Amino acid sequence: MATDNRKPYQTDRPSPCPAQDWDPRSPQVQQNQIRAYDQMREECPVAHSDYLGWSLFRHQDVLQVLGDHETFSNLVSRHPSVPNGMDPPEHTLYRAMIEPYFAPERIDAFEPVFRQIARELVDYLGTNPSCDVIRDFAEPYAVRIQCGFLGWPQSLHAPLLRWIYRNRAATHARDTDAMATVALEFDGHIRSQLELRERAGNAASDDLSTCLLRQTVKGRRLKHSEIVSILRNWTVGELGTIAACVGIILHFLAGRLDTQTLLRRDRNQIPQVIDEILRLHGPLISNRRVATRQVKVGGRTLGAGERITVMWAAANRDGEIFAEADQFRPERDQSHNLLYGAGIHVCPGAQLARMQLNVVLDELLSGLGPFALHPGADPVRAIYPASGFSSLFLAPA
Repeated sequence: MATDNRKPYQTDRPSPCPAQDWDPRSPQVQQNQIRAYDQMREECPVAHSDYLGWSLFRHQDVLQVLGDHETFSNLVSRHPSVPNGMDPPEHTLYRAMIEPYFAPERIDAFEPVFRQIARELVDYLGTNPSCDVIRDFAEPYAVRIQCGFLGWPQSLHAPLLRWIYRNRAATHARDTDAMATVALEFDGHIRSQLELRERAGNAASDDLSTCLLRQTVKGRRLKHSEIVSILRNWTVGELGTIAACVGIILHFLAGRLDTQTLLRRDRNQIPQVIDEILRLHGPLISNRRVATRQVKVGGRTLGAGERITVMWAAANRDGEIFAEADQFRPERDQSHNLLYGAGIHVCPGAQLARMQLNVVLDELLSGLGPFALHPGADPVRAIYPASGFSSLFLAPA
C-alpha cells in the first residue's frame, strides 16, 4: 500500500507537512478495500495521504472525532449541505427540523410500499437468474424505494439509474467537470419536482417533498436551495448506500447456505444478521471532517485546518472492540457498531434503512430458493469511494 519501497507507515515525522504514509488509490488497496484497511489499522492507524488527508482506522480514534464536533468540524465542503455539513448551533436547528420526517409512524407507513417493490424485483430475479444483481436488482430497488419515500414519480426511475452510472464514472475518473455536470443534473431533478408541487398549490400531492416546501425554520419557509440540499443528502446517500448494502448481503449469504437456512426458518434474526454482515463489510467506507485546532489523535499531531477521513469500514472491524472481529457472529452485541455513525451526526434515517433492508431480505428469502455465487462470473468489487460490489452474479445452490 505504500507509494514506494519504504514501509507503508512512519510515525516519527513532524506535522504539519507529513509525507504520504499510504496511497488510498493504489491497485493493492482497491483490489480489496476491507483487507487493505484492516492492514492499515494494525500497521499505521493514523495515516496521511495527499488524497484523503489524515485517515483514522481505529474505533477509538474514530469515536474521538465523532464525539468532539468543536474540534472536528463537518464544514468540509464548499457547497451548502443541510444538515450534514453543518456544526452547532445551525446543525442543531436543522437536525431538529428534519427528524420528524423519520419518525417511526411515518416510516412504518411505507413498509407496504417497499415490500411491493421488493416483491416485484424478486419476481424479476427469479425469472432472470443470469442477471447482474447489482445493476438489475440492488440499484433499481434503491431508486424505487427512494422515489416512493419522497413521492417522486415512476418516470424518474430510469433517469436516476442513468444518473447513478454517470456519477460513478465521473467520481472514479476524478473528472471535476463531469462531477459538476452530474451534480447539476441531479439538482435539476429535485427542482423540477418542487416546481410541479408549487404549481399545483393546495392540490399538490401530500408527500414528503411537498411537506418540505411547506416546512418552516426560524419562522420562515425553507429556501429552495435548502430543500435541494436536504433532498440531495437524503437521496444521493440512499441510492449508493442501500444498493451497496443489498449487494454485500447477497454476496455474503451466497457463501453461507447455513445462514440462509437459519433465516428461512427464523425471520426474526434478519435484523441482527444484517447488522453483523454490514459490520464485517461496511457499505459506507468513510466520512470527512476538518480539524479546527491542533490536536493529537492516536499519537500523531494534526494541525488546524487539516483534512480528516474517518474510516468506518476499518473501525467496525477493530479487534480491540469486537472479539474475533473478522468472524461472523450475529449474536454479538451491536451497540458499538458504527454502521449508522455516532454522535450528533448519527444517521437520522437509520430506522428507515434498517426497515428497507429487512424487507428486501425477507422477500428474497421468500421468493428465491437457496443461492450461491455464479461459478462462471467472479464478483467485481467496487472501488473507493464506493463499497460493496459493482457486479455480482448468483446461481441456484
